[in-house]
Amino acid sequence: MKHGKKMIAPIIVTIIMLLYYIGIAATFLIIRGIPLQVKALMVVIPLLSGAVMVGVLASRIREIEGGEEDDLSKY
Repeated sequence: MKHGKKMIAPIIVTIIMLLYYIGIAATFLIIRGIPLQVKALMVVIPLLSGAVMVGVLASRIREIEGGEEDDLSKY
């Protein structure tokens, strides 16, 4: 784990975003008076976004471990 310091920022950003998405989903679960279909949609979308964030984090960790520390080098 020689690239540990370079993984800290993506992990922290992912954790913050996951907390944000979970907070949004929880807020919509708590609010009353919203039709069930709308409520389900407003809960599923943030949770799917959180799952995508975890996938992007896993991809970024593989890139860092593969020696590609600078994400912009391929552009």
